[in-house]
Amino acid sequence: MTHRLRRALWVVVLLSLCAGPAQAGGPVLSTDHQTTKSEATLLGIFFRSTQLGWAVGSGGTILKTVDGGAHWRKVSSGSSVLLTNVWFLNDRQGWAVGANGTVRSTKDGGNTWALQASGTESPLYGITFASATHGWIVGGNGTVLHTSDGGATWKEQTSHTNAVLYAVHFSSVQRGVAVGAVGTVIATNDGGATWSALEPFGGVTFFDVVFSDQVTGWAVGNAGALFHTTDGGQHWADRTFPCLQGCTKLTDLLRVRFTDPQTGWIVGERGTVYRTTDAGFSWQDAGSIAKVSLFGLSFPEPSQAWASGEKGTIVRFKTGK
Repeated sequence: MTHRLRRALWVVVLLSLCAGPAQAGGPVLSTDHQTTKSEATLLGIFFRSTQLGWAVGSGGTILKTVDGGAHWRKVSSGSSVLLTNVWFLNDRQGWAVGANGTVRSTKDGGNTWALQASGTESPLYGITFASATHGWIVGGNGTVLHTSDGGATWKEQTSHTNAVLYAVHFSSVQRGVAVGAVGTVIATNDGGATWSALEPFGGVTFFDVVFSDQVTGWAVGNAGALFHTTDGGQHWADRTFPCLQGCTKLTDLLRVRFTDPQTGWIVGERGTVYRTTDAGFSWQDAGSIAKVSLFGLSFPEPSQAWASGEKGTIVRFKTGK
């Protein structure tokens, strides 16, 4: 693992901050701590259905379940490098990305994995597909990779930034946003043929971004950072959580997902979970569902989610929706 990658990981993993809920008295979730028999830091998790899922992490770890996490088994990734994220187009075809420009693909549901040429040695962090053919990967040094052939090949796009990009999301094949270190936000309206960098948002580090519809999106980051856009990512409003009584420093918010335009979820340090049911107008503190930081979050359906994190942690929680 390179010094730069190690530093980036520890920035996320080792901060010891005090949670500051946006709103007290949030919902109580039904949780199930699943047994993985792994001590790896699981940075990415992806479920295709409530039965079929994968998690990836440190040491080249890839875990797979076919029974909703009742049993997780380790499969060989063919590598020992840090894997940061995972994405599946269907039950058989998927990708895992990570350190040293690693892109590994599977065509048999994650039972076997093969190395793909990425054209970069920069660490890779975020991956998304907007269709069966068009997908994007982002990472260090402003790296943006694009596929137009369903992930068979990847080509670099010009991002006009050297900042580390941690996450990317496309609300359509044409419109997408990537976020990262030093408040970096870049946006495209032409599928990445051209990317425009917005004015940096100060000292914020953004870890994730998601859109609930074509124009409404959310970005989360360190120290409770929460930013909101209603115009496809061209302008962002600061909705950062306040530091309430007893708080000395806000929790890092590490992953955000919306299950419909009204309902969204955030996970972060110390297993913290937040929920909105009014399109982000207010957020409720749903409590802590783990003793460790949670880096991965996947909703195969609105009523059930899986989160992954440090020390091989995978937690299933039911939303009550």
